[in-house]
This record gives sequence, structure tokens and C-alpha cells, in this order.
Amino acid sequence: MKRRWNVLVWAGFLLTLVAFVSYFALFIRFGTTRDFPWANLLLFGGAGWLLAAGLKRAFSRPEVYRGKISGPVLGALSLAVFVFFVHVVFIGLRRLPVSSGSPQVGQKAPNFTLEDADGKPVTLAGLVSSPAGGSSPQKTSGALLIFYRGYW
Repeated sequence: MKRRWNVLVWAGFLLTLVAFVSYFALFIRFGTTRDFPWANLLLFGGAGWLLAAGLKRAFSRPEVYRGKISGPVLGALSLAVFVFFVHVVFIGLRRLPVSSGSPQVGQKAPNFTLEDADGKPVTLAGLVSSPAGGSSPQKTSGALLIFYRGYW
């Protein structure tokens, strides 16, 4: 009887690679998955389940399924990828230096000039001194600044 490929082991390893790559290619763009990579941890959990099921099948029924050698090797590689991911995301990215020139919370923002959606220059001082809503004679007392972390 010819032994069959142990697809669960290979699917688990491929899902591990997808979980690793998808954080940097996709999930880092969204705040809910960038700060705590819950989606990637779920993918890693699914990959671990597939690998464990494949290893159990390889060792409990070796006459039917392959994988007594490739299963542990792929499992060890998957574990190494997971440990590297955890190190990079939870330790390495947290050690990035803070920007020394960035405004702090509560600090008055310096005057600046940026282009609006139509390409016209807009200054912070012009926004604060302009009438609110355009038709009201009242002046605005402040402006709300929103900073994005580099992804649009």
C-alpha cells in the first residue's frame, strides 16, 4: 500500500508563513491589528492546530501517512517563525526610538502651512482666526489635529 502525503503538516507550515507575512504586508496598516496582532495570533493558532493534527496522524498511522521526518522539521521551523514574529512585534518594534521633535500632549502646536484637498495653502493661524462655519461672525477657538502613522 502506498503511503499518502500528510497534507495537514504542509498546510500548517504554509499557514504559519501566511501568518508571518500577512502582518507586515496587510495587518500593520490597521490600528486594531497593528498595536496587538490578534488576527496573526489566530492564524498562528490555526497553523499550530494543523501541525499538531498532522503530527498525530503521522505518528499514529505511519503505514498510511508520511511525515515522521518532515513533520517535526516543519513543526520546528514553524515554531522558530512564531518565536521570531513574537520577538519582532512585541519586543523589537517597541524599542524604536521616540521622535524628539514631535509635539507632546497638551503642547501648543507650532504654526504650519499645508495644502488642502484642492491644493490651496492653509495655515494653522488662518484656521484659528477664521470665522467658524463661514457665515457666523464668531471666531474659532482652536483646531483639531489628527496624526496618521503613515498609512492612508
